[in-house]
Amino acid sequence: MRILGVDPGSLKTGIGIIDVEGNRIKHVHHSVIRCGSGDFDARLHMLFTGLKVVINEFRPGLAAIEDVFVSKNVNSALKLGQARGALIAACMDCGLRVSPYSPTKVKQAVVGFGRADKEQVQHMIRMLLHPPEPLAEDAADALAVAICHAHHAPMQSIMDKQR
Repeated sequence: MRILGVDPGSLKTGIGIIDVEGNRIKHVHHSVIRCGSGDFDARLHMLFTGLKVVINEFRPGLAAIEDVFVSKNVNSALKLGQARGALIAACMDCGLRVSPYSPTKVKQAVVGFGRADKEQVQHMIRMLLHPPEPLAEDAADALAVAICHAHHAPMQSIMDKQR
């Protein structure tokens, strides 16, 4: 099972892909789609097309994305939501159903503590997957989202079959 994990952002988005066979998880790819700070509509298009390129190259069968974290800045949250929407649309356009995960659930799955900081997540991703360097925070977070889905996908599959 090949899983795509996405850590959405309107300036940069982390991408992580893993292969899962039984209880073994293997690093396949990680990258960051960097959009810069130009026209917002153009950045959304870059996210959409950039993710589609990765999907078409690596052909994941499942996709997972981190939920929007709402902080004090409402405008940032709205932009992040739009970026997340463009990324979900790219996945759906390639035939991938997308499963959302909260930041707390992702950190819990990888570090064992839902309030872990970014350095702890990066450290655990290095320990679990041994990815080639460099490993940007956003890419590490995306790989963490993919691992989180690997832990939850079997149960989700069972629940889907019962519906």
